[in-house]
Amino acid sequence: MTNLEQINRESQGTTWVIGDVHGCFTALTTLVERVGISPGDTIITLGDYVDRGPQSRDVIEWLIERERTSRLIPLIGNHEIMMLKALEDSISQKAWESMYVGGHATLESYGSEGSPAKITQIPDEHWDFMIRRLRRYHENEKFIFAHASVDPFVELEAQTDIALLWSIFEPQALHQSGRPIICGHSEQRSGLPSMLAHGVCIDTGAFRPSGWLTCLNIETGEFGQANQKGEFRTDELPIAPSLLFQGPSGAKS
Repeated sequence: MTNLEQINRESQGTTWVIGDVHGCFTALTTLVERVGISPGDTIITLGDYVDRGPQSRDVIEWLIERERTSRLIPLIGNHEIMMLKALEDSISQKAWESMYVGGHATLESYGSEGSPAKITQIPDEHWDFMIRRLRRYHENEKFIFAHASVDPFVELEAQTDIALLWSIFEPQALHQSGRPIICGHSEQRSGLPSMLAHGVCIDTGAFRPSGWLTCLNIETGEFGQANQKGEFRTDELPIAPSLLFQGPSGAKS
């Protein structure tokens, strides 16, 4: 599918963006059900589907099925990168399984009878999905979507993994294309999305006991949030994210 075809598909319905899931399948399914996503809508997921939370396997299976049956655009996060790296050598695997990264929780989700799985027991279909289906970034006419951020002075095709997957969401220039970034990665301990002049960050700490998973309507700025207790709430950003768009000339449209 060409980029223009993808933009045309998105224009047929509402585009929703979901932040860092981190194995919180209960929050994910509650959110999708309660937000009221229609069959013709597009869902963009910003990566970090695994680690820390208890249901990484269920999250990956949901993504695979959702991509087959509806309009899902899944991006890759730094936690998927670390999980893939863990396949390569024992040092990377040990780092991934650490309490800080949270890979141990992912292996537990693939295990049985209280015992964690070995990394080699993760289904090939799940590895294939992470390797072949997850995108580094996505773009449409008004927005850029990436896990962490972008370098504002570099064309999207030339962005580094450091910029896309590891950068911190903090004040910076609007991307040179005039489009704001919608991203995750930088956890907002307030439990609410952060909006700056160059974009919006919707990582709201889903895996924490007091955290929430966020789903944002990029045109209106309305968002829904759910947690692992099955609770749901709604709110809206101060302004619609589409109002941040300035276009390549710098003049607001």
